[in-house]
Amino acid sequence: MKLGLRIDVDTYRGTKLGVPALCDSLAKQGVKGSFFFSVGPDNMGRHLWRLLKPAFLLKMLRSNAASLYGWDILLRGTFFPGPTIGKKCADEIGRAGEEGHEIGLHAWDHHAWQAKIDRMDDEAIFQHLEKGVNLLTQICGTVPTCSATPGWKTTDAVLRQKERFPFRYNSDCRGSSIFLPTLGSENLSQPQIPVTLPTYDEIIGQNGITNENYNDHLLSLIQPDRLNVLTIHAEVEGIVCRDLFDAFLQKAAERGIEIVPAGSLLGEGTLPADRIVPHELPGREGWIAFQESESQFLG
Repeated sequence: MKLGLRIDVDTYRGTKLGVPALCDSLAKQGVKGSFFFSVGPDNMGRHLWRLLKPAFLLKMLRSNAASLYGWDILLRGTFFPGPTIGKKCADEIGRAGEEGHEIGLHAWDHHAWQAKIDRMDDEAIFQHLEKGVNLLTQICGTVPTCSATPGWKTTDAVLRQKERFPFRYNSDCRGSSIFLPTLGSENLSQPQIPVTLPTYDEIIGQNGITNENYNDHLLSLIQPDRLNVLTIHAEVEGIVCRDLFDAFLQKAAERGIEIVPAGSLLGEGTLPADRIVPHELPGREGWIAFQESESQFLG
């Protein structure tokens, strides 16, 4: 069985501390993954306003976000300016590329994307993507080959603007199979590799899932003869839950699960077409993007 590993890096702290730790952990197991970097200003603390929304507040309480992410992340960009991550952490980002991991763009400003994407026009979306691609190219010396939108917030306008960049694929939605997204009657050229497995913060503290049984539960969801893609976060699995992730890597190896960069799951031949639609997901606040043929099973 193969498991595509997508590593989202959202913040300055996750880049500075989580990325080197994850590089060390992956190197010990001889594993490569796909790092998706946010490289612009770290304004993640501005999400605190979302505490006014009951679903977001419950998620923060259930996952014990203050200890999980750290108060510096939760306050970044609120009481003091957020740093430009790519300028402060170029060495950490460059290391991931030098060690053979797949490098992709996550965001320029992670918070702005999640908060404003519904209101961004085509030019604003393009500028956001272009600034991120340019800085990541400057750091790594090569153009990023893939992208993954923050919080699975993707619209038709986003898909259209991504076609202007040389991405081999994007990972912008949740779903069950690799496909070409459609806009009306048109099939776009960049495949989507959807995430198929839940993230730590979506399921911890629910239905009896604890740190003690989390890895076994997650491993039970990985199945042969299907697409398996997992998202981890540098801020979580690379820092507070690093020991938990190290144990996951060891257990996966013992079960014969081969962990690979998401891009290596792209095969040959014609891909099916599918739409990307907004849908709500238990464990998350607000809408996220789903592969339409999969969303019908969500209720």
